Amino acid sequence: MSLMGGLYIGTSGLQTGQNALNTTAHNLSNMDNTGYVRQQVQQSSRSYLKLSVDVKSVNNKQTGLGVNYSRVKHIRDYFLDKTYRRESGRSMFYEVSMQVTDEVESQLGELNGEAFQNTLEDLWTAVQEVAKDPASSVTQGLLVQRAAEFVQRAGAVYEGFCAYQDNLNLQIKKQVDKINEYGKQILALNESIRSIEAGGIESANDLRDARDNILDELAQMANINYDEDPQGNVWVQIEGMDFVKGPICFEMGLDVDEQTGFYTPYWPQNSSFDENGNFKLDSKGNPLRDDVFDLSLRISTDLNTDVGGLKAMLHARGDHRANYTDLASDKYDDVSQSIVMNIQAEFDQLIHNVATKVNEILAGAAGVKTADKDILASDGKTILVKAGEKYCENNVGGYMRKDDGSPLQMFGKLTTEGYRKVTGTVDVKDENNIVIGTEEKEYWIYNEEDAGDPSSLYTIENLQVDPELMQKPSMLGFRLPDGSEDKATATALKDAFMAEEYTLNPNVKKPTNFVNYYTDLVSQVANSGYAFESIYYNQENAMESIQSAREQVSGVSSDEELSNMIKFQNAYNASSRYINVIDEMLEHLLSTLGV
Repeated sequence: MSLMGGLYIGTSGLQTGQNALNTTAHNLSNMDNTGYVRQQVQQSSRSYLKLSVDVKSVNNKQTGLGVNYSRVKHIRDYFLDKTYRRESGRSMFYEVSMQVTDEVESQLGELNGEAFQNTLEDLWTAVQEVAKDPASSVTQGLLVQRAAEFVQRAGAVYEGFCAYQDNLNLQIKKQVDKINEYGKQILALNESIRSIEAGGIESANDLRDARDNILDELAQMANINYDEDPQGNVWVQIEGMDFVKGPICFEMGLDVDEQTGFYTPYWPQNSSFDENGNFKLDSKGNPLRDDVFDLSLRISTDLNTDVGGLKAMLHARGDHRANYTDLASDKYDDVSQSIVMNIQAEFDQLIHNVATKVNEILAGAAGVKTADKDILASDGKTILVKAGEKYCENNVGGYMRKDDGSPLQMFGKLTTEGYRKVTGTVDVKDENNIVIGTEEKEYWIYNEEDAGDPSSLYTIENLQVDPELMQKPSMLGFRLPDGSEDKATATALKDAFMAEEYTLNPNVKKPTNFVNYYTDLVSQVANSGYAFESIYYNQENAMESIQSAREQVSGVSSDEELSNMIKFQNAYNASSRYINVIDEMLEHLLSTLGV
């Protein structure tokens, strides 16, 4: 081997040592950066130069051309990454669920410094006082005042739930925007990585770290699948649908509900639109929209339907403002998995039951009864009151009436009347049931609630204490037509609060009363929160274990890197001394020996 060739070998050692030292320094300088993965130097020998071939020898005569800085390994464990990302998405699902239950508990527990439980207890105390002294104007005024506070504070609690739904809705939009932005970043990183690594010489490890960090973030938001093709491009699926594939990012769209303003993420590429850009409708009138998340699926770890913070937000928010009608057995499945909608419906059911039960008892005192058959006009055809309808004759029977003769209601509706007036000519019959004439009669018919017509419902959003009664609480009277106290009606109000005739929802079998309903409601939320918290902390422990395993594989160890630094520094110094020796030999040969 010539001395000039020896210089070349020494130079390769210097270059490789310098590159290895640079890689080690890069590891040490980035060891505290989140998501940084250590880079490991791999060296190899350069090709050998054959001097001669001898078939009798074990090896040919050849000389090496030095060392080569072959590549920098990106130290990751594919399976640990997969496991970590799946479990981090599951952890985020339960973290969001836990945070939502905490917020709901806060809404229930405090209202401007006073718990709603106190408001319910105040109303119950006022009912008890009326039962003791029904004819007292003081107890009647207190009952009306407490009822007004009950409606007002119930409305504030319900508005708090609705405001939190709106808050979740804004967070959903931000999450979708962030996911779409991450998709664009992955596309850009794919292109950069592909262009850098196309020559097969350099590895874009820092860009790969950035891309892997994005995948970690995406995995917390939604259930993702991903892989890398031979060209270095990463493709990503969200909930089984292509999100990043080849040169395209299939961004999520957001459909906005006109009534609630709620956002629903969907895939535009799989949805059908008309010429105006609106969704086409199927035979049932539903939009042909491909939603990103199927929220009808049961939440289950086995089915992997409990992965992703975005899905947890959509579940928690629900798709509308719920009320007591959503607790019907045929509708409850639609709200049961939504924390906020479930509590809205159950809370509204309490207010609805209190309002309608109190009104029902007052209606009895006003002489309201149920028609056992149709009441016909004198023409024999026109039906004035249908069989099964609740009605009373104007100012006939009972005493608890308003000035216009209609039955008095403690709780009225904001948008519609509780009773409607019907006037007609009816036959007058003698004791032998023989028609002896006709007369004009007025009936007050109770307007039954219709689940399809929100204006007809006694819900929190449509409830008020009768304004006339607020002005004149003495309208309650609690005195029978003969002037005696109506203790029976007052006692019925008290008994109504203690009757265990109600359940929180169709899945709960334990009956409760008005006094304990709210306590059971808060306990249910607390139990759900405890369950979510337990699952979340178990997930956190599992993630810590997985992350620790990841760190052992891909984390930077300062001790190891310092050892490598000493090793590469010594190798660099050895190459430098080798070059110095070759240099001295060349100088000696040229200057001293005159070769």
